[in-house]
Amino acid sequence: MPTLNLFTNVPVDSVVTSDFLKDASKAVAKIIGKPESYVMIVLNGAVPVTFAGTEEPAAYGELISIGGLGPSVNGKLSSAIAEILQTKFSIDSSRVYIKFYDVEKHDSSAPSCVSWTADRLHCYRWKPNQNMITICLLDVGSTLLSPSGTEKNQDSTRRAVKLCLKSQM
Repeated sequence: MPTLNLFTNVPVDSVVTSDFLKDASKAVAKIIGKPESYVMIVLNGAVPVTFAGTEEPAAYGELISIGGLGPSVNGKLSSAIAEILQTKFSIDSSRVYIKFYDVEKHDSSAPSCVSWTADRLHCYRWKPNQNMITICLLDVGSTLLSPSGTEKNQDSTRRAVKLCLKSQM
């Protein structure tokens, strides 16, 4: 599932946000070549951001996809997303930074960590025989939330990460 997670220091309203989400979803699906029904777009507005030493309108994003990414596609995606951000939120394209993660589809049973935020670890395991991904969200140092919905308190981040990965086996 291609997922675009964007953060901007621009306050966003629901009408413009809805238009942005629709346009970005269509662009990501078209450029990557995957059905739009697989695409997820997350927009986080009014987030404190400084870029190039100023707090002028800016955006940071991460796009994760199982396949479909590469230098040519990433360039097209960057341009398309920057254009939509400019049109909808008046963010200059020179103030948009997007990281791309091409997660290869594989038959490995070893779980992998997809992303890490200040307080949450996102892990995944590809299950090719079921054509799906299981996801484990970990609130670091506190609670493990597994795909089955169970919760377990953890004493340390290391132990919690091991349990997070083990819960997907």
